[in-house]
Amino acid sequence: MAGVANAGVGAPEQEIVRVGFMPLTDCASLVMASVLGFDQRYGIRIELCREMSWSSVRDKLCDGALDASHALYGLVTGAHLGFGARQRDMAVLMGLSQNGQAITLSRRLASRGAVDGPSLKALLAVTERRMTFAHTFPGGNHALLLNYWLAAHGIDPQHDVRLVTLPPSQMAASLEAGHLDGFCAGEPWSARAVQDNCGVTASTSQQIWRNHPGKVLGASADFARRSPRTCIALVAAVLDAARWIEADEAHREAAAEVLASPAYINAAQELIAARLLGRYQDGLGKSWTDHDRLRFHGEGDVNFPWLSDAMWFMTQQRRWGMLKTDPDYLAVAGAINQVELYREAAELSGTPVPAGVMRSSTLMDGKP
Repeated sequence: MAGVANAGVGAPEQEIVRVGFMPLTDCASLVMASVLGFDQRYGIRIELCREMSWSSVRDKLCDGALDASHALYGLVTGAHLGFGARQRDMAVLMGLSQNGQAITLSRRLASRGAVDGPSLKALLAVTERRMTFAHTFPGGNHALLLNYWLAAHGIDPQHDVRLVTLPPSQMAASLEAGHLDGFCAGEPWSARAVQDNCGVTASTSQQIWRNHPGKVLGASADFARRSPRTCIALVAAVLDAARWIEADEAHREAAAEVLASPAYINAAQELIAARLLGRYQDGLGKSWTDHDRLRFHGEGDVNFPWLSDAMWFMTQQRRWGMLKTDPDYLAVAGAINQVELYREAAELSGTPVPAGVMRSSTLMDGKP
């Protein structure tokens, strides 16, 4: 337990930390923190728990079956504000990723000319059937990014299309079976739809919002209060793993090899590696290298729990009626995002920390 204790933080309250994850590429820093032993530097051992739905992640965080988890930002804010389930005070310990999601349209729509937002809008205008689009969790990242993208193209997600919820690993198969017209999900499941020739990439999430927050390391507020030194050790270990992933392209390749295992994503290594490395094909003949690819560290910019990120998710949840009244956005973000705890972990791992707690971005429609 030398790492935490020598920094003056004190030994972790518990050695074994039960951490959930979904089979998605952006769980990489959690997995590599465990596989490469970064957790042991700080006197803890990460016990990874593979989950199959975001609702399971939420429920297990709330009832204590998991200490922390790879989580959707909107899942954490939603549970804290009490919509979709009983209210429970929640915590964001750090950001795990930015970028790396995508909106996929079916090959059937593409054959009718719908390959992006404007052409989808045009097809909807002449189609009597109400199209079905899937996301992964009500109020979660994919639901809100999908809504934002549709609305930016003049498509009302609440009236012009039908929205359903599916686990990410079922998206491509459901698209191929004809149950969906499109979906928004994390990788490698959008890449799988392209590989299986049942879908085309209409937009990456980074085209909607460059360097948008992806997954976070979520926990209950009770766990953060009860075990702060354990949280600091956990965050420091994941920061080390995130830095390792981005230190060399070969490390991204190695991470893809590990993630391909049935214990983690259970998908072909080359499928995971391609978009992890920023190598995209859209299924329409276009290939490119995306410099705004999935990020895990960015000298700490990815990982800092920006209050403005939490506030954006809450404003979108209010926009689409999930929240019935306006919360005190800044106060709630300050309660959820564990900034001081994160700063201690960042100091421990040698990660730069920004001076402020807010950041600004301009999204696809020109709105800041």
